[in-house]
Amino acid sequence: MKFALFTKLDSNENNDHIFSVFKSLDKHQLDYDVDSQSFDLISKLDNYNGDFNFSKVEKLSNEYDFVISIGGDGTILRSANEIGELSIPIIGLNKGRLGFLANSPIEIIDSIIEKIKNSNYRISERTIIQVEFEGKTKNALNEISISRKNTTSLITIDTKLNDQYLNTYWADGLIISTPTGSTGYSLSCGGPIIMPDSKNLVLTPIAPHNLNARPLVISDNKKIEISINGRENEYFVSADSQIFSVNIDSKINISKAPYFLKMVEFEEDSYINTLREKLMWGKDRRTEQ
Repeated sequence: MKFALFTKLDSNENNDHIFSVFKSLDKHQLDYDVDSQSFDLISKLDNYNGDFNFSKVEKLSNEYDFVISIGGDGTILRSANEIGELSIPIIGLNKGRLGFLANSPIEIIDSIIEKIKNSNYRISERTIIQVEFEGKTKNALNEISISRKNTTSLITIDTKLNDQYLNTYWADGLIISTPTGSTGYSLSCGGPIIMPDSKNLVLTPIAPHNLNARPLVISDNKKIEISINGRENEYFVSADSQIFSVNIDSKINISKAPYFLKMVEFEEDSYINTLREKLMWGKDRRTEQ
């Protein structure tokens, strides 16, 4: 069994968390490599003594059985982008931040590895969406968003579903979110939370001029075509953390990707439990001392 580790290190912070994962994998006599960005930094850390035996992940391949993402949701998104069409399950370890994706605490890494070795886990298949523009194709686990650039004026967003005209949004932008991303940017703009196994996408306008332009849940087999009009010559398209400037005359096409991201889940870290904990559902702050 072989693991590829992705994390984000900062030489000004305490990085003992990554070494705790190394120690646990060594204890269980498991092979592992580290992403190139972190590999180059580890040897420069003051508290690294060279006791661990690992190589650099030059490029992910099917020689790895699992990817371990150590940090927060941003690291998960970067890991998912590296996995791409490879069917490698990903384990999210949370380093103490607000994480809907990386929801397993790093402190129980020994228990997690035992469960992996004993196949005591389940796989959650997460929808990936892709956006095509100006000859490029980019993928996203959370959302694709279209937004204005270099202007305080609204942009006009003409939207079609399967070649049928849907609406023209006068807004700061539009978010097309997967179920996984429904607890992120879309939620902050008033969009609904969607369970990961639902086969839906949600279109959420960003600060629409018309208050009757509400978030819309659609089937994920719809093909979305978007055209933009505005005062500037360019606008922004973002795919998760990647941002691109696009010519105002360019059309955007969005659809579900032909593959899923496989996320490892454990019973105690189910999506429903995560929602309750992160959003404090069922908690009455008035009774807390």
